[in-house]
Amino acid sequence: MALYSEKVMDHFRNPRNVGVIEDADGVGEAGNPVCGDIMKIYLKIENDIINDVKFETFGCGSAIASSSMATELIKGKPISEAAELTNKAVTEALDGLPAVKLHCSVLAEEAIKAALKDYFDKNGIEYDHEKFAPHEDCAHCCETPESAAGKNCK
Repeated sequence: MALYSEKVMDHFRNPRNVGVIEDADGVGEAGNPVCGDIMKIYLKIENDIINDVKFETFGCGSAIASSSMATELIKGKPISEAAELTNKAVTEALDGLPAVKLHCSVLAEEAIKAALKDYFDKNGIEYDHEKFAPHEDCAHCCETPESAAGKNCK
């Protein structure tokens, strides 16, 4: 069995939505100090719809693929739907990630939620703060010593 799915390889080799939105309505960043991956997401929102989304990612192939797929999953969607995006949905859309790379999908989710939070804060929009909390104790992120590093694993 291959380490990475064809979808992961496709999104790594041909990432979608790469770049910066200079006048973004929301900008979010997430990073993992252990592996060094950093993701930045830019949102352009009109009438509660994500009309455009771009990303910049410094990281491994899984991080780039997760960023690319996550942007594809929320582009053109209502912000309420984007706020429900999970790392599991990103991983499933990529046809899986190796256990030691699951944190990449978590970073994608967290960067999108940080961008949405930024948009809400800038516009005085109320939101459920619990939905936007980082995955400090993410169970599947604690499956290996490498992925557990820096997390609140039990």
